[in-house]
Amino acid sequence: MYDFVVVGVGPAGARLARRAAEAGYDVLALEKGTVGTPLACSGHVSTDVWDYVPADAKADLLQNRVYGANFRLGGPGSDAYPFYKSTEVSNVVDRVELDRTLADAAADAGADVREGHAVVGVDERADGVTVTARADGETLTFETRLVAGCDGPVSKVRREVDLPDPAETLHGVLAFDEQPDDGDFVDVHLTVPRFFAWRIPRGPAGVEYGLAAPPGTDVTERFERLTDAYGAETTHRCSGAIPVGPPETVTSHRAFLVGDAAAQTKPFTGGGILYGMTAADHAAETVDPQEPSTLAAYERAWRDDLRREIRLGSLIRRAYSLPTPIQRLGLWALDGRIGVHMDRPTSFFSTEHLRALVSGGGTETAGENERSQS
Repeated sequence: MYDFVVVGVGPAGARLARRAAEAGYDVLALEKGTVGTPLACSGHVSTDVWDYVPADAKADLLQNRVYGANFRLGGPGSDAYPFYKSTEVSNVVDRVELDRTLADAAADAGADVREGHAVVGVDERADGVTVTARADGETLTFETRLVAGCDGPVSKVRREVDLPDPAETLHGVLAFDEQPDDGDFVDVHLTVPRFFAWRIPRGPAGVEYGLAAPPGTDVTERFERLTDAYGAETTHRCSGAIPVGPPETVTSHRAFLVGDAAAQTKPFTGGGILYGMTAADHAAETVDPQEPSTLAAYERAWRDDLRREIRLGSLIRRAYSLPTPIQRLGLWALDGRIGVHMDRPTSFFSTEHLRALVSGGGTETAGENERSQS
């Protein structure tokens, strides 16, 4: 019997498998296809990501350094409201290779990582869990003390153990232009109902375009308008669900959810890589597979860490739907140099950010960052 069967080997699942294996537990991690594919998530992350990967991986994963964002209330020709730092705000990484690097780290730590294993059943009992998977046309069963659902926004584990769904699911789409762009700024367009569209320079790897919107919105038409406005020729289009708003519980008697399956995402961007790996660390530190009752400690730990960030992130997202004149006034009043961490909205109230506001960084934007904003 395994201590943990981890279903899904994205960043959250790979991180949990690695940390649990390092703690001496017997871990099996199952990925339904090939780790990292199909791509369904942006590679724009905070620089904290390097705390989660082997030290020698950065050179291969890093594609571009980002110093700020241009917020726009219209298309690419509309006025830009720049928010920036003199140091890196974020990085753009090779998203497929990031997943593979994290999965390799889990395997190196002792986890049994298996690709091509699609989980088709989860039978939760008082004394353990039976996980059923299909691989190469064969049906396999695995016995485990606990099962971790790290299998994304349409989690099979979540459905099988009857845990509640996220509060909301957005429809996201992204695609890539192969024209190299080493720009310092991303572009954020507040032109999509209840969310936004984006353009991310990826250095030699090209440019990423994307948007997300609530169900019922014609995301394909809106996406094509975005890329046409930029004159972009995109390839490798992909789409997927973006969960927002964690449900009231992400644990049952012997099952628990981590990452997108638990909607551990930023409500104001939909990004979940860092939040998911943060929650995975809490799970590894609090859960004892011999004592299923410790799942309650995991539930408390990740919520204590991320609750305020998610709540404040929800308030930020509401601003996306304010009337345009109010948005324009707010962006004009706050643009310029910032001291905010992109994963921690509470940093808006930090000493660093307050100092940046008082310094009036916006006045130096035009000269100091002219190239970045062009």
